[in-house]
Amino acid sequence: MMEPSPLIVTLQIDPIAFTFFNKLRIKHFPPSINYLDAHLTLFHHLPAVPAVSQLLETVASKQKRMPLEVISVMKLGRGVAYKIKSEALVALHHDLQISWQDWLSPQDRQKLNPHITVQNKVAVDTAHALYQELAASFKSFTIEGTGLSLWAYKGGPWNKIEDYSFTK
Repeated sequence: MMEPSPLIVTLQIDPIAFTFFNKLRIKHFPPSINYLDAHLTLFHHLPAVPAVSQLLETVASKQKRMPLEVISVMKLGRGVAYKIKSEALVALHHDLQISWQDWLSPQDRQKLNPHITVQNKVAVDTAHALYQELAASFKSFTIEGTGLSLWAYKGGPWNKIEDYSFTK
């Protein structure tokens, strides 16, 4: 019998910010492995149990939309991302970590380092060139976290299970 796919939790961002980051991802991420739109991952590997979606629904229904400051362009070695700063997001992530502590992988137990990847798995020189290009004109800006999304990991592609919009 096959085990259910692990679950992934991401933060939804406002449509203007999503379009900005997704255009960069489409342009700079290798098309053969770009299975996803731009996203900000909160948890990478949760068990496929009803308690995960139940908690996300409860949390989102009480959560206000949150400002997120895009503070810098960051190097990923073989890629580039935008670094995000938000005390509200870190607090939300920490609360979810506490609730799911028995299920967390070592990666998901770590302190959140929020970022949105626009390029990955390219040659180091290619990543460095994009970093230089984006960093040269970068000015910090604010976007908004608008909800949570739950996904099933399918060995490359992710299948969306549910969106949970922040309602306050």
